Amino acid sequence: MKPFADRVVAWQRQHGRHDLPWQRNRDPYRIWLSEIMLQQTQVATVVGYFERFVARFPDLAALAGASEDDVLALWSGLGYYSRARNLHTAACRIAERYGGHFPDTAEAIGALPGVGRSTAAAVAALAFGRRCAILDGNVKRVLARHAGINGWPGDRRIEDALWRHAESLLPEQAIASYTQGMMDLGALLCTRTRPDCMACPVRRDCNAHATGRTHTLPTPRPKKNLPERHVRMLLLLDRGELLLEKRPAKGIWGGLWSLPEASEDTDCADHVRERYGLVAHSLRELPPLSHGFTHFRLHIRPTLLALAPCTKSLPGHVWLAPADALDAALPAPVRKLVAELARERPLFPRSPVL
Repeated sequence: MKPFADRVVAWQRQHGRHDLPWQRNRDPYRIWLSEIMLQQTQVATVVGYFERFVARFPDLAALAGASEDDVLALWSGLGYYSRARNLHTAACRIAERYGGHFPDTAEAIGALPGVGRSTAAAVAALAFGRRCAILDGNVKRVLARHAGINGWPGDRRIEDALWRHAESLLPEQAIASYTQGMMDLGALLCTRTRPDCMACPVRRDCNAHATGRTHTLPTPRPKKNLPERHVRMLLLLDRGELLLEKRPAKGIWGGLWSLPEASEDTDCADHVRERYGLVAHSLRELPPLSHGFTHFRLHIRPTLLALAPCTKSLPGHVWLAPADALDAALPAPVRKLVAELARERPLFPRSPVL
């Protein structure tokens, strides 16, 4: 039987993915960008965002020269926005420290903001042919099944065991094909449910296949109930323009434009008068919606308020027509509300409902 890596490489060259937009050349910028976008996000979702992003920022210099707002606007809807902020910061750092030339070792790449050990190894291997192991979610699944490693891969002890196993399997040559092959195996054959074991090039010595444990490995994350949070979002309209406010750089939706928020039991008219010095003359409750985060679920109660005309300027805020607001960097649930607002006219009854 051929070595594990030889079988993976041969399979990848014949059956793996070769037509993804970041595979057209070995440009480290495009590979790095794709790896960041693919963190916590499926390939099918990433492709469109990637193509729009590189059309606007075709290289490191363009990204480093952009404003954070422009970067976040193109990232809007992809989620995990710290990735976009770190991406921009890293591009600026490469421009300053490396003269705009992408670093070519896993160690140097791993020192960039937002780049972990596996991402750094993937970029180094795919772009520069460096011999280093990767361990993303797909690869963890392949290795846990093939070696029969029990335990949740998020546990440090299990993760360390997977890293050791990943490093022991590295080939001396064809590292780019091997690295892509490991990703492809997990994405195309060794899937979370209904793995296609009969098409797998490493099934003959796969522990999970031999022992009938493909449905139990890797061990799932221990279940726990997600906390639930509730918030009221205020859609404040003044003569057809919507008030957006910039969120703090750190925290959920950091650096994005969002809607003003209040607690669920807030008197909305009193709140906008006291907080913003604005006068509401009609109010309308909109259908609630929910949004899931990794660590909690957010329940949103949107409320639409028509305001008396005001010329007051609010620092950290901007007034935009709903259609124009859709060009800003908005969190996904806020974008949904604004899109519905842009489509709906007229929005208020003639008489006040406060």
